Amino acid sequence: MLTVEQLTASMPFAETCGVVITSAAPEEVRAVMDWDKSRCTVGGVLHGGALITLADSAGAVCAFLNLPEGATGTSTIETKTNLFRAVREGRVEAVSTPLHVGRTTIVVETDLWDAAGKRVARTTQTQSVLS
Repeated sequence: MLTVEQLTASMPFAETCGVVITSAAPEEVRAVMDWDKSRCTVGGVLHGGALITLADSAGAVCAFLNLPEGATGTSTIETKTNLFRAVREGRVEAVSTPLHVGRTTIVVETDLWDAAGKRVARTTQTQSVLS
C-alpha cells in the first residue's frame, strides 16, 4: 500500500496546485488544499478550477484504491461538479467515497468542505478501469 505522501507525489499537477492527500483507504480518501492568492480569481475567491482539481485528485485516489484485481489504473471519463459557496480564506477539505465499484467503471462522490464545516462543492466522477 502506498503512503499518503507517495499518493500525493504520484500526481504532479495536483501537488503543484497545493493538493495534499491526508488519509487514504478504499472506503474514504481525504485531501486538503489551502487558500492561496495564487489559486484565486476576482475578489480573492478560490478558483473553481482549483476546487475541481482538489475533488478530482481525491476522487482519482479513491478509484485507484478500489481497482479490481489485475487492473493497472483508472482514467476519468466523466465528472460533474456543483459549486455552492465561495472560499476566501482558510483550507478546503475533500472527502471522497466510492458509490459504485465495478469491473469496468468506478464512480466516486467527493464533497468539499470549508474550514467552518460548510459544504463548498460536490463532485461525482466516473473512472474507467484500465487493464
